[in-house]
Amino acid sequence: MPEPLIRRASDADVPAMAAVVNGWVDATAWMPRVHAPEVLEGHLREALPMREIWIAGEPVEAYLSLDPVEGKIGGFYCARTGQGLGKALMDRAKEGRDRLYLHTHEANAGARRFYAREGFVETARLPAEPPENLPEIRMEWTR
Repeated sequence: MPEPLIRRASDADVPAMAAVVNGWVDATAWMPRVHAPEVLEGHLREALPMREIWIAGEPVEAYLSLDPVEGKIGGFYCARTGQGLGKALMDRAKEGRDRLYLHTHEANAGARRFYAREGFVETARLPAEPPENLPEIRMEWTR
């Protein structure tokens, strides 16, 4: 399988990134829709100048949003799983870093398995908070 194209996101990519998230929300029975699709697009547009946001695919099929100061992965969504897109994005996020962390929904067993394969370990269980009101798990990776 060829390596997926990974590049920094631009403003022009925001609608496609929002479509990836919205598709995931719509396809995930346990995930409540708390934001209208256009609101999610606005959140991504606001985050773009403050985050390292990497995208995979042409057209965009996945993205990862990273706070470069905190080392926190704040958003990570793939329209297609099992194709190497998430792995390629995670490898890019790890480049030049010694640690990363993220929060994932407790109900997202597939994501938790992926993160464990990538070397992330559970460090805390977090109570449900608005807006989703779903319990989360903090996971950390160190080189």
